[in-house]
Amino acid sequence: MTTAKSIEQRFSLSGRVALVTGGARGIGEMIAQGLLCAGARVYITSRKQEDLDQKVAELSQSGECIGLLADVSSSEGINALVASFAEREQQLDILINNAGKTWGAPLETFPESAWDDVMTINVKAPFLLIQALLPSMRQGATPEQPRHIVNIGSVAGIVKDGIRAYSYQASKAAIHHLTGILAKELVKDHINVNAIVPGSFPSKMTAGITRTEEQKSALQSTIPMGRMGEPDDIANLAIYICSSTYMTGAVVPIDGGAVLGNTIGYESFWGG
Repeated sequence: MTTAKSIEQRFSLSGRVALVTGGARGIGEMIAQGLLCAGARVYITSRKQEDLDQKVAELSQSGECIGLLADVSSSEGINALVASFAEREQQLDILINNAGKTWGAPLETFPESAWDDVMTINVKAPFLLIQALLPSMRQGATPEQPRHIVNIGSVAGIVKDGIRAYSYQASKAAIHHLTGILAKELVKDHINVNAIVPGSFPSKMTAGITRTEEQKSALQSTIPMGRMGEPDDIANLAIYICSSTYMTGAVVPIDGGAVLGNTIGYESFWGG
């Protein structure tokens, strides 16, 4: 009979090293905070040094947080990030692919550049980063202590709302699908690949549709739970996934039930 583990033992990430792209704000910051509180050493990235320095100072109150200036919109930027990380660490236990971009415009005027930029950052960049970090993630991985890749999707990649964010919605559906493909490929290496699918959380994007109490109420009315997500909601899910040894290929919505109504309430943001 095995000895029962405490809650701290079950979900501790002590001694683990995590990298969170776009970890200086929004959902990336929420997850980074959670991983730090669970005991991980967390690297966060940002394109802006000032934002990075400020967030590292704040997050360091919860644990060991290190900032890496990085732009994942190009292969050169990804390679530079990987090289910078390799100067500090030999092994990576947790990769959170959070950095992302959105674009909204009417169908008739939706620009070609919005496809190139959004698909590059939301789909191609996570793939290239995983590819480049595989040696660091394979090292020392075992069934008892697998490595974890968590891709950040969106309920916009599940529902079929006409929110006029065509490339964004397609990119998030793509990252959900890519998650399963990579999970099947990497399970032999003891690397678990899952996706978190957030609904409405406080972020730069949702700030545009919650400027007034009326707008906020309209958004919350599309969510069965009647509220937006809070930092602990998504941080707790990330901790669970990154402490699990038997979960891979999962695409997990955390949206207060928004997908049940097949709506995510962003029409006002895109001018609908």
